[in-house]
Amino acid sequence: MSDDTPIVEARENGPLIVKHLKTFKMPDGSVAEAKPLIALCRCGHSKNKPYCDGSHKDAGFDGSAQDVSQRDKIYEYAGSTATIHYNKLLCSHAGECVKNAANIFNPKNKPWVSPDEGTLEQITTVVAACPSGALSFSTADSGRDSLCGDEVEIQVEANGPLRVKNVPIEVDYWADGQTTREYVLCRCGLSKNKPFCDGTHADEGWSED
Repeated sequence: MSDDTPIVEARENGPLIVKHLKTFKMPDGSVAEAKPLIALCRCGHSKNKPYCDGSHKDAGFDGSAQDVSQRDKIYEYAGSTATIHYNKLLCSHAGECVKNAANIFNPKNKPWVSPDEGTLEQITTVVAACPSGALSFSTADSGRDSLCGDEVEIQVEANGPLRVKNVPIEVDYWADGQTTREYVLCRCGLSKNKPFCDGTHADEGWSED
């Protein structure tokens, strides 16, 4: 890894330090200034979100993760043309699956994923749109794929996590199917799988305002 390779570091009980990032996007898609070093809030208390302002110290922020190994499981939903794979631990509740293919992904149904209710094109569109890597799919002719792109960027999700693409980070625990090609980082400080988002911000109704 060269000295100017983008990287994320999760400081102990402190912010996320991003180095050498070229593309940093706001929730509306606009590109913000990407300085050589950016300190991003992950405690949920900064008055200058998404940037850190030191509030984690006053808040007594604990950046450690809980033992989430029992929740780390791949669920498989088999269809005639494709099998959809889902790891609930990685899901940030972005809702791209329901927005793009409610006929396939319906939380009111059991099971909530029905591959044969849609087309392979819909499945690939949804998997590609999933920001966390929680969703992937496979066919009889191909292995499991989450369709991560080649972009090297971080985007802030409104009232949600940081969407990271192809920026490495060193952590103690990687979930099944998780990859540095695409993952989401907690901004609310409530995730049990820190530094990664586990969807708790949506369950708790967290708002950056």
